[in-house]
Amino acid sequence: MFIGEGPGFHENEQGRPFVGAAGKFLEQLLGSIGLARSDVYITNVVKCRPPSNRDPMPDEIAACASFLDEQIALVNPKVVVTLGRFSMARWFQGESISRIHGQARKFGNLWVFPCFHPAAALHQDRFRSLIEADFLKIPQYIAMAAPTAAPEPEAQPLEQLSLF
Repeated sequence: MFIGEGPGFHENEQGRPFVGAAGKFLEQLLGSIGLARSDVYITNVVKCRPPSNRDPMPDEIAACASFLDEQIALVNPKVVVTLGRFSMARWFQGESISRIHGQARKFGNLWVFPCFHPAAALHQDRFRSLIEADFLKIPQYIAMAAPTAAPEPEAQPLEQLSLF
């Protein structure tokens, strides 16, 4: 599950997250780790575009929290990748994205992996290599979170099976 900040202009128009330039870069990042957009669930902390595309206010984040809670409960991810500081703050209050990006932490059964927002690389090229390097770490957390398959029971002759 990937959680961004909120809808931009194109996302707000289409009602779908990450469809603009940042979405194209996100799809490239997913491809770099062998995933497609259809393999993951993508959402945002706030569900409506803030006026003038400003940062979401705390009361707006709080107003949308129950929707995000329900999405997380329905998807039941084992790994959440936060894209930017607003989604990161849900799990890492008081932390700086510049300091903790690329460093996953486990919360119960959930790995939370903070990353810079893909749009950061579009505005400042110095973020591109950081984001690309962080994404290359994601598969190890997916692998650690994957359920281990139960061993196949040994086949027994029918006469040795008991119904009681």
